[in-house]
Amino acid sequence: MATLYHHPLCPNSRFIRVVLAEYGMEPDLIEERTFERRHDFLAMNPAGQTPVLVEPAAGAIPGASIIAEYLDETRGLALGDRRLMPEDPLGRVEVRRLLEWFNIKFFSEVSNWLVQEKVYKRHMPSDLGGGAPDMELVRAARNNIRYHLRYIGWLASQRNWLAGDRLTYADLAAAAHLSCADFLGDVPWAEDEAAKHWYARVKSRPSFRSILADRMPGLVPSPAYADLDF
Repeated sequence: MATLYHHPLCPNSRFIRVVLAEYGMEPDLIEERTFERRHDFLAMNPAGQTPVLVEPAAGAIPGASIIAEYLDETRGLALGDRRLMPEDPLGRVEVRRLLEWFNIKFFSEVSNWLVQEKVYKRHMPSDLGGGAPDMELVRAARNNIRYHLRYIGWLASQRNWLAGDRLTYADLAAAAHLSCADFLGDVPWAEDEAAKHWYARVKSRPSFRSILADRMPGLVPSPAYADLDF
């Protein structure tokens, strides 16, 4: 049985949860508050970041992109034409490019700020930076998400899915990050119909059900968060 160390509103953790569901895997989920800097968790991932996947035969596999590559290498062929990485080298380059765009660029410009300021800081002690959100950072994230949404909309209008003709890791990563912002009510869906339509396709997949069921104490998701016809 695999175990996933995650946080419910960590976008990179959500990406891997959806990926695992696409592979038909149901790991044990262990919530990790990375700001606590637990010794045992740091031993698995010295970077101190979620997600970390642990399999008995492989040990600890840290980081969203590394986990995704590992799963493709060990289980991708079994998915056949539903494989989440293309077979051709150039197709794989495009998926990896978009994975970096969402898991690094979108994360650093949008989802990390929103989740850090509006969620994590609620549980962090004051000596570690906890307290009220820095609204300047929240406003910056809300501004940044607009050009990311336009880029998603442009990709979705040019292709069947973000990276090409079929669903790939790129779609799942983008949707995972948007789902965190959507939970917090910070996605201006009215500004791009193509992005909204694409996201509705992804969030309607069975693999997304557990994400849409996520709830956090003291936080109420946006009204359309779990609505498949929003």
